Amino acid sequence: MFRRKFIENSSILAGGLLLPQDLLATNPFGDGRRIAPENRIKIGVIGCGDRGKGLIHIASQLPEEFELVAIADVLDFRINETLKQPGAAGVKSYTNYRDLLNDQQISAVFISTPLNMHFPIASDALKAGKHVYLEKTMTYNIPEAFALVELVKKHPGQTLQVGHQYRYAPIYYKVKEMIDNGYLGKVTQIESRWDRNNNWRRPIANPSLERKVNWRMYKEYSGGLMAELLSHQIDFINWAFRTHPQEIMATGGIDTYKDGRETYDNVQVMFRYEDMIGNFGTTLGNERDGYLFKLKGTKGTISLLVNEAIFYPEKSHQKELETVDGVTGATKIVWDKNGGIPIKTELPAKDGTYYSLKDFHKSILEKKQPDSNVITGATTAFCVHLANKALYGQQIERWEPKYNLS
Repeated sequence: MFRRKFIENSSILAGGLLLPQDLLATNPFGDGRRIAPENRIKIGVIGCGDRGKGLIHIASQLPEEFELVAIADVLDFRINETLKQPGAAGVKSYTNYRDLLNDQQISAVFISTPLNMHFPIASDALKAGKHVYLEKTMTYNIPEAFALVELVKKHPGQTLQVGHQYRYAPIYYKVKEMIDNGYLGKVTQIESRWDRNNNWRRPIANPSLERKVNWRMYKEYSGGLMAELLSHQIDFINWAFRTHPQEIMATGGIDTYKDGRETYDNVQVMFRYEDMIGNFGTTLGNERDGYLFKLKGTKGTISLLVNEAIFYPEKSHQKELETVDGVTGATKIVWDKNGGIPIKTELPAKDGTYYSLKDFHKSILEKKQPDSNVITGATTAFCVHLANKALYGQQIERWEPKYNLS
């Protein structure tokens, strides 16, 4: 009885949420007690662009978990902007991140710099005895990903978490639970887009700052749209299906903004998994689809947004989910106007970063591996870098056995 199993076992309509270690609790123990002051983590933030300021904003919503002590950035105006932000007023500031790492008050760092600096700063932070929250994509290239995996093994008492925060959104855990329990049947097609209609360019006061401010547009610093946007959806597929691509094909170009940039503004990548195809696309020239993520299986489709998801059963299973007569007292399934079932969670729909930082705090205190860790981060980094090789090299890239980490 697909309908009864759907309601009773999947708990899609309410409850049953499979989340990492009671993230809803007010403390890491999940018993309602408040977090002891000595378990408050003193942090430093390295990189104060939009993402760095965003992390500070989210951390300020978790005052029992984190206390911001210092910030660091190579650009003075970024430091000045950040010091005016709520939650950052009066903290220490540095232009050299090594000075921040030498601050003995700080036990953990958030790293939100250009991609090419992720590995050197994370390496220095681990060697300085700090826990690390490292923004995605984990590393700039494949050799750095291998090196960081080995370095983390040499520092077993320290936590390194990778900032693929979308997988921490409660709805994504619910969708993973549905996949694990077979409600989509055999999934063979993934459709993923993340589109915008803007040039991705930040204004600069001085032309000499062009590459430092607009680093995402230059290959020396950036993995482009693959690293900055599509890495989130790629990471979720790796995690939810415990998989990785076998072959990667790609095409793209600078099709809209002829402004001297080097990274493409229009990208389409196809991943061939063992028994599944993943289509990942993004453009900066049209925002109609925005964030689009569909998982298509023999029993149904899930359409995912950042904090929302709808399950569309195939016709062969839809009849079993129709409302039954009132005698049975069975729960009535609520359908949307397009014949879908909205997927519910118990937790509020917050930015995934909120839940990812709660897991970071808990991982530090419990000395456990976070859900988004150096192994999962490396696997996604391999995917991103192979995709970029296929994209810019105009060739098919293939997964190698050495990329299988454990």
